[in-house]
Amino acid sequence: MNTFQLSCFLAVAEYLNFSQAAQSLHVTHPAVSQQIQSLEKELNVKLFQRTTRSVKLTEAGKAFLNDAQQIIAISERAKKRFDSTMPRDIETLALGFYNFPCMFLLSEALEQLRAVRPELHPRLRVIPFQHIYRMLAEGDLDAVVGFKESPSVKISAVYKEMAKVPMVCVCSCSHPLSQRTEVTLNDLSHERLALFVPSRASISIAQLQGQLMGERPPSKFYFCESAEAISVLVTAGYGISILPEFLIPDMPLISKIPLTDVEPLSFGIYYKSVQGNPALKAFLSCAKECFM
Repeated sequence: MNTFQLSCFLAVAEYLNFSQAAQSLHVTHPAVSQQIQSLEKELNVKLFQRTTRSVKLTEAGKAFLNDAQQIIAISERAKKRFDSTMPRDIETLALGFYNFPCMFLLSEALEQLRAVRPELHPRLRVIPFQHIYRMLAEGDLDAVVGFKESPSVKISAVYKEMAKVPMVCVCSCSHPLSQRTEVTLNDLSHERLALFVPSRASISIAQLQGQLMGERPPSKFYFCESAEAISVLVTAGYGISILPEFLIPDMPLISKIPLTDVEPLSFGIYYKSVQGNPALKAFLSCAKECFM
């Protein structure tokens, strides 16, 4: 079945005359007849009752009429979308994130970016850590937004810092630690922990988690896929967590206590090059301005 067959069918259904249908399509009478016969053979039904004096739709033809109209309408809409008079190239910017909180931090920067490049189409993706830098290297991403990794992680990209983010202890407001103004990792050494699944955490955060876990048994840990899941378990009193301050939203049931013996993490953007990528260059400028 093809659109020419359907166009012939619709034309004959409209005029109920093969010659007039052929004229409207600027083809010959035999060409229309051949297409109708081919369509009837494919559908295994008769679409028209034909005599030397008249042409009428069969019941099968009437049932098929709406389907043919919709298929042709979809075809015409698809062709119109890529009409030569319309712009064909869409400027995109593919950004990768470890998690949704990191993505939300860029909403202001993206708002500014929209003002300077209103036709840009941002592509925002949350991608596990073990895949995200490979996708950057292969060109599937223009940039990765997240925390600066340790030198042991080989990343073939430029890193631009946006902010320094303090690490905090996150606990329920009913937890004894919530009364403290500051804590150390040693203060948390016997607490049950709600932690990122290692594959969902950057190396820098995973290393801090490992340091806090020490040699304690698995029964002391609750592994979570996201910061949101960690927040729920902490609120419910399952344990405490250590996270970059901005990964945990301000919530009435959660306390965020500064960790005094942990250096702030560098938060920024990894990218290969801005050369030939004006959208990325504009995005970096907007992001830097928002975090200043």
